[in-house]
Amino acid sequence: MASPLKIGCHLSSAGGYMAMGQTAVSIGANVFQFFTRNPRGGAAKPVDPADARAFNAYAAEHGIGPILAHAPYTLNAAGAEPRVREFAEETMADDLARLELTPGALYNFHPGSHVGQGSAAGIALISSMLGRIFARRREKTGGFFATTVLLETMAGKGSEVGRDFAELRAIIDATAKALEMPADELPVGVCLDTCHVWDGGYDLANDLDGVLTAFDSAVGLERLKAIHLNDSLNAFEAHKDRHANLGKGKIGLETLMAVVNHPRLRDLPFYLETPCDLDGYRAEIALVKSLRK
Repeated sequence: MASPLKIGCHLSSAGGYMAMGQTAVSIGANVFQFFTRNPRGGAAKPVDPADARAFNAYAAEHGIGPILAHAPYTLNAAGAEPRVREFAEETMADDLARLELTPGALYNFHPGSHVGQGSAAGIALISSMLGRIFARRREKTGGFFATTVLLETMAGKGSEVGRDFAELRAIIDATAKALEMPADELPVGVCLDTCHVWDGGYDLANDLDGVLTAFDSAVGLERLKAIHLNDSLNAFEAHKDRHANLGKGKIGLETLMAVVNHPRLRDLPFYLETPCDLDGYRAEIALVKSLRK
């Protein structure tokens, strides 16, 4: 028997966990994504433990999860300035500590931009940050966080790190080396963004199996934990990153549904980041469900 489709969208976290869970159910979603704090700043609202406990029970009752926490865009672990890197490390460590209230969550972040230092330097900075965060946690508790950290595939605009699958694997391997542990034991995975990989030069429309083979060879499909399901306003390999509604962009609905229905991807959670309000998300969720095979 096929497993149920896990489909949802990005929601506002202003009302807390329970409000997000109830909103998700109201629009037909059983997963959702949210920002851990202001996406363009650093402030984070206090988490209400009672709200988190109530949500955990509600999520179990309604089959919601995994939820995907998204780091703020201002987090740049590969920044050239020490204060930028320090902010990234402090923010991620704090986010992961707060997510302990919702075990089993995923935490997604943009690896960063090397701002002229070169991708090798960027990879070294990102992996050393992850290594320090995990090492402190391991020293304190003897284990890791209850949250899996996800590197997001990037479109390759500017000096973004993570523009190809090999760079993501390099971050994972360097982090494992810093922790002196096997890479397959590291609590790090990947979130594949369909808009980003299309813009980055991976042809989902004409060679989806080839893209997945490339990912498996470079990173390993077992590390793919989530998918951002977005169309793109841009032509293939544009390196721009501009999301479009499903079927309203250059990737096209047929290709996006091939992703949703692919036997190696269909059991993953899918999170919409399309330019929608709640009614728009409700319609797109219903559309994806209607085309599920």
